Amino acid sequence: QVQLVESGGGLVQPGGSLRLSCPASASIISIYGMGWYRPAPGKQRELVAADTNNGGTNYADSVKGRFTISRDNAKNTVYLQMNSLKPEDTAVYFCKLRATTTYRPYEYDYWGQGTQVTVSS
Repeated sequence: QVQLVESGGGLVQPGGSLRLSCPASASIISIYGMGWYRPAPGKQRELVAADTNNGGTNYADSVKGRFTISRDNAKNTVYLQMNSLKPEDTAVYFCKLRATTTYRPYEYDYWGQGTQVTVSS
């Protein structure tokens, strides 16, 4: 089974930084996109940051200029650098991989179990 295991969450003071990592234990054929999500009122999960296989990125308005998404294709890992953290950033962050794999040779979304980020003084 494909696994995504997020790490890097924790407790940080406002204005601090965290770096989330999400390595995928999968036999990747092609990656079509990777992203980070968090729960939001009225939604199951909202998009925080995403990138594509062509280098494009997309960010929620609330995190633009503070968060940066990146990936290391050789390691099948997506990262989220979070700077200038605010209390409202507190949430469980989930990573998602959209890819074809040897397990499923068609585009499929693989989800991690989430990592807790708490921003508090």
